[in-house]
Amino acid sequence: MDIYQQTARFYENVKTEKTVIGQSLFRRNIYAVKIGDGSPVGVAQYAMHGREFVTAKLAFAQYNYGLKKGSFWIVPLVNPDGALLSQVGLDSVQEIKDRERLLRLNGGKVDFSLWKANGRGVDLNVNFPARWGTGRKNVRFAGAENYIGEKPFSEPETLALKNFTEKIKPDYTISYHTKGEEIYWYFYQSARTYPRDKRLAKALSLSSGYPLAQAKGSAGGYKDWCISAFKIPAFTVEVGADWLQHPIVDEGVNDIIEKNGKSLYDLTEEYLRIL
Repeated sequence: MDIYQQTARFYENVKTEKTVIGQSLFRRNIYAVKIGDGSPVGVAQYAMHGREFVTAKLAFAQYNYGLKKGSFWIVPLVNPDGALLSQVGLDSVQEIKDRERLLRLNGGKVDFSLWKANGRGVDLNVNFPARWGTGRKNVRFAGAENYIGEKPFSEPETLALKNFTEKIKPDYTISYHTKGEEIYWYFYQSARTYPRDKRLAKALSLSSGYPLAQAKGSAGGYKDWCISAFKIPAFTVEVGADWLQHPIVDEGVNDIIEKNGKSLYDLTEEYLRIL
């Protein structure tokens, strides 16, 4: 069973509040499920990069761990098209013209296992209006990674996440990526919000065992947008040991879940302490 099928089954089986926040370029649903109730409210999103689809399995585990107080909306598979390209390859693409286009974007290679982008060749995590286009690795042509898109929110996946975030009005957000076991939390916060955000980042660090780090030369990500647009704490957590190879399939999954399974719980508890 591929990761999209697993996510759809997970969505069907949950008993809590749930919704479809939008669809991908290739018309696959982007699911969201809620754990807990009341405030504070968080949004956790996973698998924005295709080859990082293992993080959806972490989402399932975190849902099952639950919360004692507050609530979290979990979006397990933001980029289903990219995830299936990485996991399955071109067989996941229905239209011949789309297969031909993607094959060209991939340099003629049929191996899409390292593909990070969506079905259009846009890297979704540089498609947000937070110093958009200024990242050190940004490119302006479609491909497997780093393409910023024609404009912020040019992609149905990022637009769906934007609309959902604006609707939920979260108190904080977490983005799960692979790999490197680091936590990024800084994006030009004000002197007023800096101490709050760092304290919460330290709580995530204590929960997972991952050190805090700064993503120098990075811009245009979901975390960056949440910090700059809403002045809320937002974090990117890079799960999985650095020695693991993309895409992480089976090896390392148990360790990822063990280290991060209760992170949403611990972040919520720390936020309540500082209210």
